[in-house]
Amino acid sequence: MNNKRKIIIDTDPGIDDAIAIAIALFSEELDVKLISTVVGNVSLDLVTENTLKLLTFFGKNVPVAKGSKEPLFQKFEDATNVHGVSGMDGYDFGEPNRSNLLEEHSVNAMRRTILESETPITIVAIGPLTNIALLLKMYPEVKNNIDEIVFMGGSLTRGNKTVMGEFNIASDPEAAKIVFSSGVNLVMAGLDVGLKALVYPEDSQIIKTFGKTGDMMYSLFQKYRGGSFKTGLKMYDSCAIAYLLCPEMYELTDTFIDVETQSNLTLGCTIVDLKGYLKKAPNAKVCTDISPKIFKEWFMKSIKKCI
Repeated sequence: MNNKRKIIIDTDPGIDDAIAIAIALFSEELDVKLISTVVGNVSLDLVTENTLKLLTFFGKNVPVAKGSKEPLFQKFEDATNVHGVSGMDGYDFGEPNRSNLLEEHSVNAMRRTILESETPITIVAIGPLTNIALLLKMYPEVKNNIDEIVFMGGSLTRGNKTVMGEFNIASDPEAAKIVFSSGVNLVMAGLDVGLKALVYPEDSQIIKTFGKTGDMMYSLFQKYRGGSFKTGLKMYDSCAIAYLLCPEMYELTDTFIDVETQSNLTLGCTIVDLKGYLKKAPNAKVCTDISPKIFKEWFMKSIKKCI
């Protein structure tokens, strides 16, 4: 019997997405049933191509489904300044195998995967929440077979896309608002813990020795602008996978979260009510802090398994 935790990854690769996906694919505790792609770091076509390249590189046969090509209401703005024009600049993956690319929209593929699963599915969202919002609004029946949604996004303080908005949430704040009000179990691993989840130069040098995988990751790291190759690269998206595999690295609290969708000044700001000012029932667990030491040990061990 397969006792692995069944997950769907919704993603927009992205260099830090690529690392998180790799860790999930090689984890002995996770069973990746579907990878859903969403516009975010780069266009939908590019993030889908990047996903297929990663699966081909690692020799993994996981179904892939293309999702939303634009946010619900906002204008799409990519993050090529961080990840490069392709979204995964720095390494020549070659042509991917496209045989596992499904014809159906990822929202439909997620619905089918969730409803067909004998055990509840966990959704790991490491891009904008567009696909997840559409899934929950179009097919509310899936909620009964979703264990939880673990997402990398949001911030307890300030942003990295706008003054107060973290990239994934600020890219589609209306979608995030739908997810926050869905009633599904939510876990937020946000910008604050991502800023402390660092890969330092000495770590990159060790990773470089991990065969073909190490060479690929080292090459991507040299082009990644989430932090600095010299002072530490921020592994934001790996924080969501880390919550599933090593939750003891986090400090957690139950609280109420909402997102600003009206103000031009604070659009995409996550309102994380740690003090209970709004007097609303908690709708999420929030990672309020992380142990950088435990993260580093876990990360390096996890990457070593990806060979």
